[in-house]
Amino acid sequence: MRYPIAIEAGTDVAAFGVVVPDLPGCFSAGDTLDDALAGAEEAAAAWLDAALDHGRAIPAASSLETLRSNPDYAGWTIGVITLDPALLDDSSERVNITLPRRVLRRLDALAGAAGESRSGYIAHLTLGDPRATV
Repeated sequence: MRYPIAIEAGTDVAAFGVVVPDLPGCFSAGDTLDDALAGAEEAAAAWLDAALDHGRAIPAASSLETLRSNPDYAGWTIGVITLDPALLDDSSERVNITLPRRVLRRLDALAGAAGESRSGYIAHLTLGDPRATV
């Protein structure tokens, strides 16, 4: 999936700036253009992840022409970042893991205390959900 970006050129005293207008508040900066673009991809991935975690819709990407004609970005360079569509994949996948029995017992006890299944508890713990505490 591609999102258009606006790039503000860096100088000897200012970093390159990159904005992803379709993702409000999503931006990056870097001393080099490569750093700023890599940061923009990371920021956009984090933005999408947070939006999904909060049940928000993922905005469709604007056209490059729409961004190019936006007066807020006059004089900026227009480009795109490409994000892995797997970032939006919330389908379940069965996995097999191996844990020591004592760890598994502790995991099950924690999940039970939180009113969760083992899988649900692991998911909430991984996503930093406050319902899953250790």
